[in-house]
Amino acid sequence: MKIGFIGLGLIGGSIARAVRHFYPDTEIVAFSRTRSSVEQAVSDGVVDRILEGIDGEFSDCSYTFLCAPVSSNAEYLRLLKPFVRPGCIITDVGSTKSDIHARVEELGMEEFFIGGHPMAGSEKTGYANSKRILIENAYYVITPTGRTPEGAVERYRDFVASLKALPLVLDCRTHDYVTAGISHLPHIIASSLVNLVRNEDTQDGIMRLVAAGGFKDITRIASSSPEMWEQICMTNRGNISAILSDYIDSLIAIRGNLDRAEAGAIHSLFETSRDYRNSLPVKGSGPLERIFEIYCEMVDEAGGIATLATILASNQINLKNVGIVQSREFIEAVLRIEFYDEESKTKAADILRKHRYVIYER
Repeated sequence: MKIGFIGLGLIGGSIARAVRHFYPDTEIVAFSRTRSSVEQAVSDGVVDRILEGIDGEFSDCSYTFLCAPVSSNAEYLRLLKPFVRPGCIITDVGSTKSDIHARVEELGMEEFFIGGHPMAGSEKTGYANSKRILIENAYYVITPTGRTPEGAVERYRDFVASLKALPLVLDCRTHDYVTAGISHLPHIIASSLVNLVRNEDTQDGIMRLVAAGGFKDITRIASSSPEMWEQICMTNRGNISAILSDYIDSLIAIRGNLDRAEAGAIHSLFETSRDYRNSLPVKGSGPLERIFEIYCEMVDEAGGIATLATILASNQINLKNVGIVQSREFIEAVLRIEFYDEESKTKAADILRKHRYVIYER
């Protein structure tokens, strides 16, 4: 098998790493305007050869992944057209699908195209932040065209599943409507909330100083690439605008409830949202990654964290992340400790309690 990549950022690099891991004998070739990324991928052993442009090297690829910015992928489709052959699948990894499908139809390439959207990512960008497990247990939406052979769809679905992702076949328009609500609007909300706090902050910046906990959790995605999200919003603006209008209406209703001191309505807001949020699937059954964490009380003294980490390491427990909780409005402890799985979390809590640490589990 030979697989080509055009663009090799966070998503493309992560898919390439997964392919290299599960299909070590596959030949992987890549072209990117950011040459340093493909040079690093070759150095890492992820990519076999760097291509200098879009040429006949792509003609014998089983799969060609378009991993460049959304606006660039349409142009790369045109350049690829002379080199596609029967049996080749061209796919993309963009967060919007209707625009790329329209371009595929204009070029008469429906037979060779299957849209793709791995619903995984990070506020960090670029190949340097790619990782093999990024798409593991995450939904990977597949959007065939009306002329994609059924056998090609099945083959690609099986390939995606073999990379440990969860393939989900959708119509491109359904995909764009769904992602407008659960991905694109949240990015707009996060960014607008950050800007609101920036504009409403006190002169001495107290909001910025104490912003942590819940604020940082719900605004984390505001650190994402402005260029990428500009393109996403412009290519799905109809769906986003419609859902944004509904969201604005809900905010107006909430403001009215507050102005009228309707405590029951406010309680219902938090109750219904809590119940629905708690019903979302955890890692292994959907795209929302479950977090395995505990909180620990700790005196501020030299070597405290090192001692705790040594205790866990001596019991073969790996830590995913450790952080000081500076804003403890809703958290009782000082130290947040994150693990890779439920078993490690439970074992760590038991061990630390035996060492007389006060542990909180959420």
